[in-house]
Amino acid sequence: MPLTFSEYQRRTADTAIYPDVGRNPIYPTLGLAGEAGEVCEKVKKVLRDGNGQFSAEAVAAIQKELGDVLWYAARLAAELGLDLGQVAEANLSKLASRQQRDLLSGSGDDR
Repeated sequence: MPLTFSEYQRRTADTAIYPDVGRNPIYPTLGLAGEAGEVCEKVKKVLRDGNGQFSAEAVAAIQKELGDVLWYAARLAAELGLDLGQVAEANLSKLASRQQRDLLSGSGDDR
């Protein structure tokens, strides 16, 4: 059976070791930003060193960093009392609504 976002989020608590776990959204927010930056760095190096071609090694390295992004996103959601599965579902609903209204392109949160 595939791992759900909600189950993944629950299981991240097993490895959550940072100050004031359960009452500290700042730590996972900063971690999320840092890990997202690491994903960007890996992609940048593909452009610089790999002429834009994603080798198997580059993809594997990016996968590891994306896992860290997911962990921090799950912890931030937990710190805010949000269920990651519900966050994912709400995001898909938002995007489907924008698609139906032909508003996927553009900018702004409330479109």
